[in-house]
Amino acid sequence: MLGELSGVAGVYIITGRTDMRRSIDGLMAIIRDTYEMYPYANALFLICGRKKNTVKALHFDKDGFVLYLKRLYTGRFQWPKDKDASEVRPLTRQEFRWLMEGLSIEQPKAIRPITQKKDF
Repeated sequence: MLGELSGVAGVYIITGRTDMRRSIDGLMAIIRDTYEMYPYANALFLICGRKKNTVKALHFDKDGFVLYLKRLYTGRFQWPKDKDASEVRPLTRQEFRWLMEGLSIEQPKAIRPITQKKDF
């Protein structure tokens, strides 16, 4: 599932560290109470721990929550660092792919979509 996102409306990453001992109820409470987001939305919420070799993904699948876990045996995820505290930020599908492939979501040489059109 972590590679297939066709049915998910949005992907959100929680930067910083999260206690990886938490299960579905604990992660849902963090999303709802700390970040004031709706955990029942058709979205995938990504959480990473201190070691950065394991990612948990929480998703509500119409009739219940699904908790996915991906652990790397070699290497670490290039998890974005937040200096002060954790925050939630949306990811594009390409950024999600980069993250799952072990790359940084900040790719300076990647072609970005145009935000403003220039008149020539």
